[in-house]
Amino acid sequence: MEHIFKKLNRFFYGKWIVAVLDLVSGRWVKSPTTANIAYFKAQNARGRHILIQPAPAIEAYYLLVDDLDRSTLIRHHRFENDEWKPGRMVIETSPENYQVWIHSRRALPLSDKRYWLNRLHSDPGADPNHRWGRCPGFRNRKERYRDANGNYPLSKLIWVDWKGLAEIPEPLSHLPKGGVCQLDSLSRSHYQRPDESATDFAYTLALLRRGLPESEVRARILAERTHWKHHQGRTRINHYLDRTLKRARALIVQTM
Repeated sequence: MEHIFKKLNRFFYGKWIVAVLDLVSGRWVKSPTTANIAYFKAQNARGRHILIQPAPAIEAYYLLVDDLDRSTLIRHHRFENDEWKPGRMVIETSPENYQVWIHSRRALPLSDKRYWLNRLHSDPGADPNHRWGRCPGFRNRKERYRDANGNYPLSKLIWVDWKGLAEIPEPLSHLPKGGVCQLDSLSRSHYQRPDESATDFAYTLALLRRGLPESEVRARILAERTHWKHHQGRTRINHYLDRTLKRARALIVQTM
């Protein structure tokens, strides 16, 4: 358990807090020192939950994605070569159910957090405002997870990266007015590449990173591209746009 606390301390840069949650009497905070581990274990054995979160001074740099199954975890938080994406801490809170803390390079306002939690298929009922996560190394004392023998699952630390940081783009819908005007002035000609497909991809990437809906990205490319020599016919063009959007979205998720 001391080893886990040391890893948590490094991931949160020494600025984090632990809370004991009693579903009847409420929640109280304790210092995350190894000297308190025995106390946390005793409280956990009495049916209480042990939770963690970054301290208020750094909370804006951390995003908690909650209630993920394994397929969603792999799709959004691992590369195709099976390496974890940077700045992640992955906790299995119950069998095949996960929480992921993401350490962002930039501070995230609540509006950005809510936008990205929706994109990453987090639990829609888990608002990011002062959100607590489950502490690895302790039992998940939710009654629905108790097995036939009366045992509760152990929350496990699956992966932690305290060196890397995630690059989380700023959504268009949360940009200041000047940012929206700047987007309106963008055109496909600003992303000219040696061939039409490369130009489309660069333009698509720029628009998606600013939070533009895929339907509008498609409309812009259709309106601004004049030559469709290699994609004649509505069906072929639609398949081509589908592939371009899919590649661009995958790249954005990979570089978060």
